[in-house]
Amino acid sequence: MTVFRCRMSIISRLFLGLLLVSALLSLVPGGEAYGAEPKVVRVEPVVRNGRLEIDADIEFELNQQLRDAAQRGVPLYFTADLTMTQERWWWFDKPLVDASRTWRVVYNALTRQWRAGVGELSFPVASLDDAMSVIRHIRNWSVADAGDFDEGVLYGGQLRLRLDTSLLPRPFQVNALNSSSWAQGTPWTDFSFTLSGKEKDPS
Repeated sequence: MTVFRCRMSIISRLFLGLLLVSALLSLVPGGEAYGAEPKVVRVEPVVRNGRLEIDADIEFELNQQLRDAAQRGVPLYFTADLTMTQERWWWFDKPLVDASRTWRVVYNALTRQWRAGVGELSFPVASLDDAMSVIRHIRNWSVADAGDFDEGVLYGGQLRLRLDTSLLPRPFQVNALNSSSWAQGTPWTDFSFTLSGKEKDPS
């Protein structure tokens, strides 16, 4: 009887220990989160040299799984999607701009160098965080001819930034379909603007 009670006591302790470890692990942040939820915090349409350009600031932190993948040399692609419309009270809004811009971030393990850029054009950066800073702070994105917009008219737009898993190497595309860690992106963010005559013709 004493041996039986002793065994039951050991089993009970092991069981309670496993429950405690499980509870502690559930409190430890995993690969699903790393910082705040991504969001667009500022969108500013600006006319420069007769072109309408977009400057924007975005909060976008990579979760640990994506950081680990990037540090192993997996290229990451980020796409900004932009739409602009003019409201029409008698019909659907008139579409004016439907544009996208894609950045590529990659680490070369042989040279130990990070690179970031748009399309085939890239430049060296010191770290993954520096590469993400380029993407978080969109500048001088030319999207339309300023002459396509009328003075004093209110225009609307939407902007979002997303991890573009469609451009990942195929094995990682499959992994992305089965893991929420790869489904990172901001929601669509609305903005509105008008152009003055001085903006359209600064001379």
